[in-house]
Amino acid sequence: MCFGKNKVRLRFAPSPTGFLHIGNLRSALFGYLLTKSQGGKFILRIEDTDQKREVTGAVDSLMSILSWVGIEFDEGPKQGGSYAPYIQSERSKIYQKLSTQLLNAGKAYRCFCTEERLTTMRAEQEANKKAPRYDRLCRNLSLAESNRRAQTGEAFVVRQAIPFDGELVVHDELRGDIKFKLSDLDDHVLIKSNGIPTYQFANIVDDHLMKISHVTRGDEWLPSFPKNILLYQAFGWTPPKFIHLPLILNKTGGKLSKRQGDVYVEDYRTKGYLPEAIVNFCALLGWHPKSEQEFFSLKELKKDFSITGLGASPAVFDIEKLDYFNSHYLRQKTLAELSNLCQPFLIQAGYKISTQAQLEKFISLAQERMKKISDVVELTSFLFALAPYEANLLCWKTQALETAKNNLRELRDELQNISVSLWTKEYLEKNVLAWLKAGERKNGDYLWPLRVALSGLKNSPGPFEIADALGQEESLKRLEKALK
Repeated sequence: MCFGKNKVRLRFAPSPTGFLHIGNLRSALFGYLLTKSQGGKFILRIEDTDQKREVTGAVDSLMSILSWVGIEFDEGPKQGGSYAPYIQSERSKIYQKLSTQLLNAGKAYRCFCTEERLTTMRAEQEANKKAPRYDRLCRNLSLAESNRRAQTGEAFVVRQAIPFDGELVVHDELRGDIKFKLSDLDDHVLIKSNGIPTYQFANIVDDHLMKISHVTRGDEWLPSFPKNILLYQAFGWTPPKFIHLPLILNKTGGKLSKRQGDVYVEDYRTKGYLPEAIVNFCALLGWHPKSEQEFFSLKELKKDFSITGLGASPAVFDIEKLDYFNSHYLRQKTLAELSNLCQPFLIQAGYKISTQAQLEKFISLAQERMKKISDVVELTSFLFALAPYEANLLCWKTQALETAKNNLRELRDELQNISVSLWTKEYLEKNVLAWLKAGERKNGDYLWPLRVALSGLKNSPGPFEIADALGQEESLKRLEKALK
């Protein structure tokens, strides 16, 4: 599906209520990619109508994490633009003016019902096994009576006047036409008693005034879709194209939940997932590229992304797949780049690094096995401090402990003859293997005890890589400890 350039305008409109959910990132990413693939504009709008849930500093945190993954905005609170302000709490006069317009046109009405009455009404409906919804008591008030009661200071909310019956057909770009019975819809609140608009009202108003051409949002918003379209019709506005993205489920088929694992992007950044891995992973949660390609840079995604590749079936969040992407991108890093990323994790763990060269050698032993940057602490811990191990671990297969000790002593004596300047993986490997061959010694009988003596582990990198990373002095110290 192709649209006219510069006419495509999408927005990401989060609430500043905390961290960025992985599902919201997916919505933002798809909107961003669709915009950029069509040469359009991507807008950030802060929907802070739910002031009770607003978290201090959440807007700055949100913009920081979106910048971290590479999503950039053409308009927004910081960028400015022709449709400012981009924060809903600063647009209250607009909402008041338009809600009054609906009241005067009979498309909305004031509801003066108290919370106590509404609570009693819902309890009775539930007791009679009816769907809880407003009984439209105040809908019968004349506009004159409604105005009079409002002027006397009586508290009220503004509700949308939904048609009593009939059928509404709405169109979703992924699902096609969807039919809704109007009799199933509730006269929901547009303006709360404190004068603040609800999400459902402010969202529609702002999308129209900011000339939004497409709306990407999760399919949990499908039940409110007909109310949104009716509101567009009430104003006489043309609605944008809607793209309701499929849910993201966990591997057991349930909804993503904090109880079952991390759901916030900030959590993954803290653990050491790379932004390019998160973007690549999220892009494939519901989008299917035309080719078999699975690794995409953000630049490639901006070029290749298309609405035709989107599906309506739920996507599965598989942490093993995210680990797969992350380990791939970790391996693409140079040692210098990866070392700089790893250093804060090592410092936090209390490990001291003497030189950049040593750090890079340590990281080189972990790079191929890392799934996330935080893994570096566990994967390199044996290089910083040799953990206690059982003496029998030094024995290769059925080898006797005394034999292992004698073999280690021979190796130590040979290694002591190598100068510090020649102490490299390549030189050690070449000369030790030549020495073993010349003496008709079996590699396993000598290299297994050497590797265990250097690492203290049953599973670890090869002995020459470890010896190179540790340096001659520390390597010989560990051999002496093994001999004792």
